[in-house]
Amino acid sequence: MLVDLEFAGINPVDTYMAKGTVAPDAPLPRTLGSEGSGTTEGRAVLVSGEGLGAARDGAWAEAAVVPREAVHDIPEGVDRCAAAAMGVAGLTAWNCVHDLAGVTAEDRVLVLGASGGVGTMIVSLAAAAGAVVWGQTGHEGKAGLIEQLGAERAVVAGAAELLAGVREFEPTVAFDPLGDGFVEPVVEALSPGGRIVSFGTSSAPEVELNMRSLYRKSLSLLGYGGMLVTRERRREGLRAALEALRAGELRFVVDEVLPLDGVNGAFGRLAERDVSGKLMLELG
Repeated sequence: MLVDLEFAGINPVDTYMAKGTVAPDAPLPRTLGSEGSGTTEGRAVLVSGEGLGAARDGAWAEAAVVPREAVHDIPEGVDRCAAAAMGVAGLTAWNCVHDLAGVTAEDRVLVLGASGGVGTMIVSLAAAAGAVVWGQTGHEGKAGLIEQLGAERAVVAGAAELLAGVREFEPTVAFDPLGDGFVEPVVEALSPGGRIVSFGTSSAPEVELNMRSLYRKSLSLLGYGGMLVTRERRREGLRAALEALRAGELRFVVDEVLPLDGVNGAFGRLAERDVSGKLMLELG
């Protein structure tokens, strides 16, 4: 299907594809971009999945020919810029909160990287589920945003300070897009039977943790790999994420909308974690 594109999201996975660390054997040259929004046949649509930006040309263009299975209708009343961020970040947030962690009102939720593109959405979804939410950030200036999204407390701490900042909270669930030195203090802070959901390693992929704490506390370590999501699960998750967006349960925070030639600067900001919410591209 030919889709006239208007907006697209910029995600860490796009930087990994640009570097060749994800989908290194994919065809070259190709257009990047794993999520976007626009119109086709008079309908507002989200494009996502089916190898966009990896196995085939992606969404960072004014128009793209995409498989029919990659086209998802946008509900009436949903902003198209926000909808464009549901293909990767929104789907990740929804699946991590509801499918993997099964967050309920009985949970105490710790969100690492809570001011990031996925983190902001997880904070809002977990709060909408009735959970008590704390959000971690390394920047004092981002604390207010995290609390506005529904967190009871924003914890300003790096890896070395994290355990002292969250020990009293005893979270039942922790969402981690960081890796590196953040994993061990999370393991120590979690209450018995707690769950860790890992969906990224933007700090570093190599971690150290006390396995004795992991098994003695009966903790679960759950990984989310977005590129392994099946077609059916993707469609169901996107439908749910778009509906949560429409209902205000999933909150979309846009840091900046950039022209396409601003993408290299965006890659640098993602690497430095100098983002509050999502960086987006305007394509039309």
